[in-house]
Amino acid sequence: MTVHTRQDSTAEHARAPSPQDLQDLRERVGALNARYRHHGAVSVLEGALRDPEAGRIALVSSFGAESVVLLHLVAMVERSTPVLFIDTRLLFAETLAYQQEVAERLHLTNVKVLRTDEELLAERDPYGALRFSDQDTCCALRKTVPLENALQGYDGWITGRKRFQSKGRATLEFFELEEETGRIKVNPLAHWAREDVQAYMDENRLPRHPLVAQGYPSIGCQPCTSPVKPGEDPRAGRWRGQDKDECGIHFVDGQAVKQG
Repeated sequence: MTVHTRQDSTAEHARAPSPQDLQDLRERVGALNARYRHHGAVSVLEGALRDPEAGRIALVSSFGAESVVLLHLVAMVERSTPVLFIDTRLLFAETLAYQQEVAERLHLTNVKVLRTDEELLAERDPYGALRFSDQDTCCALRKTVPLENALQGYDGWITGRKRFQSKGRATLEFFELEEETGRIKVNPLAHWAREDVQAYMDENRLPRHPLVAQGYPSIGCQPCTSPVKPGEDPRAGRWRGQDKDECGIHFVDGQAVKQG
């Protein structure tokens, strides 16, 4: 299923949670972290998908270098879990082929491909050159906007983020609250080390993204991703030369803002 979204639709006009709603949500997230603090990734996933405190949850996956681990875990818990895949129209051809291969092999039955509406892209980035002048706005247009629109129907979403991936993720918890949206973000692999990821892939004979063998340990859009040399940080190839290691755009009161 492919979903096309415009920036002037529901995401930009979503109601921000009230102070009382936020307080209730903080308590729910705190209770979830306390309940699952000493559990493993599968238990956290089961809690996210089945615990009434978590609400209606989708998995957001880039089908990147390590995505197959979380996708495999979700397939074991519930194959019909909604899987949201953002096609920015700037992805590597290898990523698009890998997405189809993994979805078929794991028998994922509810994959939704998200794309920004072509008309909107023509208005905001007619020559496909926005990435050269404003990478944050390009990320917002091609990635954050379709994701925010798709997530309107969910109380939270599952990510593959891990503490080791960047300094901004060093204290990542299993459950966290997006206060600007009121959604719960679930990070089942938060405490996994890189070695855990590789061991799981080996033990379960999971297919690798073809670009990993070509020196791409972290894979995003083709124009903004480069190979990584031995000894470099695995994410050094993302937005190389820029002061940027995340997509960097979040919605506050319906407006796209750069993350601090």
